[in-house]
Amino acid sequence: MIYAITISVVVLILCAVTVYKTRSVKNEADFLVAGRSLPWPVLVFTLLSSWIGAGSLLAGAENAYRNGFAALWQPAGGWLGLVIIALIAGRARSFAQFTVPDLLEARYNATARVLATIAIVISYTVITSYQLIGGGDILHLIFPDIASTTGRYIIAAFVIAFTAAAGMASIAYLDLFIGVLVTLTVIVAVPVLLAHTGGWSAVHAALPPTHFQPLGNLSFLEALQLLLPTMLLLIGNQGMYQKFFSAKSERDARLSVYGWIVGTVILETLLVMLAVIASATLKTNRPREIIPLAARQALPPLLGAVLLGGVFAKVVSTANNYLFSPATNLIHDVYERFINPNATQRQTLIVSRVIVVLLGCFALLQATQFESVLEASLYAYTIYGAAVTPAVMAVFFWKRTTKQAAVTSIVLGTGITVVWKLLQQHAPRLLPFKADLDAIYPALFFSLASLIVISLLTPAPTANELAMVERR
Repeated sequence: MIYAITISVVVLILCAVTVYKTRSVKNEADFLVAGRSLPWPVLVFTLLSSWIGAGSLLAGAENAYRNGFAALWQPAGGWLGLVIIALIAGRARSFAQFTVPDLLEARYNATARVLATIAIVISYTVITSYQLIGGGDILHLIFPDIASTTGRYIIAAFVIAFTAAAGMASIAYLDLFIGVLVTLTVIVAVPVLLAHTGGWSAVHAALPPTHFQPLGNLSFLEALQLLLPTMLLLIGNQGMYQKFFSAKSERDARLSVYGWIVGTVILETLLVMLAVIASATLKTNRPREIIPLAARQALPPLLGAVLLGGVFAKVVSTANNYLFSPATNLIHDVYERFINPNATQRQTLIVSRVIVVLLGCFALLQATQFESVLEASLYAYTIYGAAVTPAVMAVFFWKRTTKQAAVTSIVLGTGITVVWKLLQQHAPRLLPFKADLDAIYPALFFSLASLIVISLLTPAPTANELAMVERR
């Protein structure tokens, strides 16, 4: 009963915040970037909550259940990426636009905008889809009469409603509540679960020695396959840039990154630790459920209920963020840019909400295509990281990049990832390398190679082409 009550309270809080923030949405800037009014403490928790969702709570936990502390290779990619992000957060806010394709068109051309939008829609709806999978699993654990697949539809309805109602303002303040709740709960849960398990000696005795080694059962190549997609997604992540565009000032954007770094390192390490400790006593044929299972079966009821409620809220929050981001692209980068440039604010808000609903349905459809959340997360990270991130990083770090090179890089990064995945599933013999080689290697290689080589072979950008992204 306590688990059901906790989830009900969480849902009521989410609804209350959404209804309150919906009243403040008057125009496009309010919906897309919260009126550019977010202070850095709010930004810290919305960045933390949007980054740490089912990818960490389910995919990371699945990895930790199988490989122990070697699972930290995946979040470590994000930590490396944050070092780069700290250098560009203020500059991103100074540009003060709405989306990453805005940035790419200003620096390159409209083709780069459209191609990046396609890559973002594919990648982010996959990320949303496995949030729905995780949410369905959690509802099934709390309410056994609700099947996991039915739970996905229920979660999808929540996510679509929350996202369509108030846009970025709703998302940011939901994240503030969720980020504080989950961070404090996990900090308490780890030592409590460790004591319940019998201490580190009992954990070591129950698990294979490889679970405590840097690489575990992974080869170095497999470890990099976890690190690289995560790092590339983070440093080019549109949802992150959109939050920087939502900051009150450049200073707020920069300060939010420092808080994000501290919070991410602490929380992701604790989540992997929680999954490893739980795997010493709990066995399951669905490893992605190990943290919710620990909350349900191995922690005191009240603490377990709060943790489970926090995990549920995190999944909803991350789904909100990754559903909202491609909706923003289709609204701002396609509808307003090419279909209806003279749209009124009212028309834009109506179309925005319709697009959120359609993308939510598309994400729900994609949830049927993956069984492993870890596999789905790496696929989504690779599409974005290989296709969009190189061109975005070149905006900030290499003025010699040309529009022809950027367009080719985005096409190759997207195309090679999608084709490679299809061949792995349906025709592995056609692959030029071994079938288990992750798509990140060929996709990133050709994306970067084309960016560099074509830039050097084509005329350098003019001063006018560079002016739009210079610090103002």
